[in-house]
Amino acid sequence: MNKQTRQLAAVITGQNTSDGAGVKLKRIVSQQQKNAFDPFILLDEFGSDEPTDYVGGFPDHPHRGFETVTYMLAGAMLHRDHLGHEGHLRAGDVQWMTAAHGIIHSEMPEQENGLLHGFQLWINLPAKEKMKPPHYQEFAAANIPSVELADGGYLKVIAGDYVSETQKISGPVTGVSTQPLYFDVSLSPKQQLDIPIGAEHTVLVYVYKGELAVGASDRVLKAGQLGQLQNGDNLQLATQEQSAQFLVLAALPLKEPVVQSGPFVMNSSEEIEQAFRDYRDGVLTQ
Repeated sequence: MNKQTRQLAAVITGQNTSDGAGVKLKRIVSQQQKNAFDPFILLDEFGSDEPTDYVGGFPDHPHRGFETVTYMLAGAMLHRDHLGHEGHLRAGDVQWMTAAHGIIHSEMPEQENGLLHGFQLWINLPAKEKMKPPHYQEFAAANIPSVELADGGYLKVIAGDYVSETQKISGPVTGVSTQPLYFDVSLSPKQQLDIPIGAEHTVLVYVYKGELAVGASDRVLKAGQLGQLQNGDNLQLATQEQSAQFLVLAALPLKEPVVQSGPFVMNSSEEIEQAFRDYRDGVLTQ
């Protein structure tokens, strides 16, 4: 059966900003896109070897109604929450936190110098799951499969399945109703990679190093740019004169109303107001 290659439909250039206690970061997906990338709500890249850019970290703050995915490339972060859960994230580690009914947590650097680099992705939850108890999936780098590609480079499978002509590799993240794919890929110069992908999935590619030609038209994404690819069941990616490192993100859209206010993502303004009341009254996490 012939594969249909997805076409590049939109390009977003990440914007430098800060969050938490002054942590400098690049915001790629935000509220400004008005849920155009359903179910993806937010994507941040943080990366600096200047301690003043990150040492303040992200002190205690609440979440309700969605999942946060933290993926570290370099450095170390300490996660703590109101449940007493503690997680130490090192290079290559992943934390998939389903905030659901409510989490109050902090994310603080466990270093005072050196490079801190990684990503945080927010994925919406379906309405029926927003008020379920919170839970975690956490994986050390050693437990995340890495596929050596035939022409050089690699593909790390954090979530979903990578299917090639010879093998199927499944990521460790399971039980997520949006059926997400989360791949971290490195390609050598003049290398092509095709990734089979569900025709119904929202598909995003974010380049964090080098340049990458995407889609049937071979339009190029540069470092700091995200592309949305639509219509098809094949993702075609290629490098030219230089190598590239990038994320491939895909998930089933929820097609539900989205109301976001700060750390809460719900389906109506009334539910958002309730979340703020619950946080104020100390019952967000009960």
